[in-house]
Amino acid sequence: MRVGDVLPPLEIEITRTLIVAGAIASRDYQDVHHDAELARQKGSPDIFMNILTTNGLVGRYITDRFGPRSVLRRVAIRLGAPNYPGDTMVLTGTVEAVEGDTATVRVVGANGIGRHVTGTVTVTVPGAAAAAAGAEGAEGAEGVAVHEAGSRP
Repeated sequence: MRVGDVLPPLEIEITRTLIVAGAIASRDYQDVHHDAELARQKGSPDIFMNILTTNGLVGRYITDRFGPRSVLRRVAIRLGAPNYPGDTMVLTGTVEAVEGDTATVRVVGANGIGRHVTGTVTVTVPGAAAAAAGAEGAEGAEGVAVHEAGSRP
């Protein structure tokens, strides 16, 4: 992992089930996350995703990309445009800083109406610095490969 590395995007279909299940799993029983009629009465066109679900999806994006040994150290996000059912959110990331085995990644999640989430995630990948040094010394490689979703080292 190196400063400037761009992580592969992750597309997430925003379904009514994802929104409601995320709210229930995070014990957020606000009606705007599960009752479309009450959400409309409060000025929203439909139910929308809560921040805890978004936080979990951002964490998944990073750990899927950096592998099963990666450890999230800090997640700092801000919400923007709501995630409504029927849309797709595309998460993207760029490595902003690397210190030893720890990287800071700028994350953006955009949907059809704008940026849903922006922020930074600090992640530690045990052994990443040693692996990068070994790869560069042995083969002149560009560093440690970023793992695709579902891949294992």
